[in-house]
Amino acid sequence: MFKYRVWSVFLIIIIAVLGFFVYDSQANPQSRFAKYKFTLGLDLNGGTELVYRADVSRIPESEISGAMSSLRDVIERRVNVFGVSEPVVQVEEAGLISGQKDQRLMVELPGVADVEQAIKMLGETPRLEFMLVRPEAKGLSEAELKTKSVDEVFMPTGITGALLSKATLEFTQSNQGIAGKPTVGLSFNAEGKELFAKVTRENKGQVLAIFLDGAPISTPVINDEITDGKAVISGSFTRDEAKALVRNLNYGALPVPIELLSTQTVGPSLGVNAQQAGVKAGVVGFLILALFLVLYYRLPGFVSVVSLLMYAVVSLVLFKFIPVTLTAAGIAGFILSIGMAVDANVLIFERFKEELKKGNTISDAMSLGFSRAWLSIRDSNISSMITALVLFWLGTSAVKGFALTFGIGVLVSMFTAITVSRTFLTAISPKTDSAFKRFLFSNGLHIR
Repeated sequence: MFKYRVWSVFLIIIIAVLGFFVYDSQANPQSRFAKYKFTLGLDLNGGTELVYRADVSRIPESEISGAMSSLRDVIERRVNVFGVSEPVVQVEEAGLISGQKDQRLMVELPGVADVEQAIKMLGETPRLEFMLVRPEAKGLSEAELKTKSVDEVFMPTGITGALLSKATLEFTQSNQGIAGKPTVGLSFNAEGKELFAKVTRENKGQVLAIFLDGAPISTPVINDEITDGKAVISGSFTRDEAKALVRNLNYGALPVPIELLSTQTVGPSLGVNAQQAGVKAGVVGFLILALFLVLYYRLPGFVSVVSLLMYAVVSLVLFKFIPVTLTAAGIAGFILSIGMAVDANVLIFERFKEELKKGNTISDAMSLGFSRAWLSIRDSNISSMITALVLFWLGTSAVKGFALTFGIGVLVSMFTAITVSRTFLTAISPKTDSAFKRFLFSNGLHIR
């Protein structure tokens, strides 16, 4: 009995600490935990969502995964140019039931309201440019260069990705003939070959910076005229990074052709309203549930409310740390999982009531109630987890969010119903019985 009371105090402290973490990280911008704010989905934060279908019909099945990863990387680079706060770019499969695995790209741009501009920017080809340092920028210090824009420091040469014939993955050679660092080899067409020779001939000793999508990826120095139309991009590439760059450049516009399926724009006010409505629904539902549990199940009902509080706090902490992108559907999944948590307590208390009817003491009835309710709780939660897994596997977008929060909620509710509730009830269960004690631990609308 003593150890259960110690554990009860320990669990209450945990609830208090985790509850403070959830509140402080969300309400106090200056808090050290502020970086753990909830990640809100588009429907709660406002912005634009673009859904694309990727045409992978001409890509070998073994290369589809790599091609889609490359597509995501290219689109993420586009999104980063926007300066969008916390964008979400992800690939997913859809339509598994029909036997066709549609490859889709989901792009969420919080705070971006101009859909046409977003579509235009995402659809542009990778901009490969070779640029020279402007004469007036050559004498600037490093600190001064940081205050200048790219156009103020570099000037275009006319050599772009449009003049590129192909890109290849290459490796430098060491003295022992062992492959060294990965590089990217470029071969230009006839027009590019001529222009490249002219630029390298007239600018020996100068920096010829290579830009991809407006960002410098290499700043080599021209040592000699290059007349064969071949160049090498070297830098601190990993093998995978160099391979991805080669793939992006060779595919041209995008690693995989894409078709825009749908767009959705959510205004900031609508997102805030949806967020407030979801929170309000959760709070009101919890209070009604708590009232029912206390009135009908009395002292065990009060204990289950405390257990539910811990369930809610632990779930919210997990949502922050994973992190889970909360959407309206995700909040609905979380609220629904509260019902699963209550379901476990109801099964335990009804079993407990049956054992009391048989004449067992409160302590014995409680022990038997938990042990005999466990099989039903286990089976119902396993079936719920299977449902969540199937929804997460086959679902898309909001359905995945619902399945994730619901699945996490079911797992946490199983822990709180069996472990937390049992610890608290065992800690307060009386050693001796009396009519008043049996009333407190009984349930229903009348005295048994």
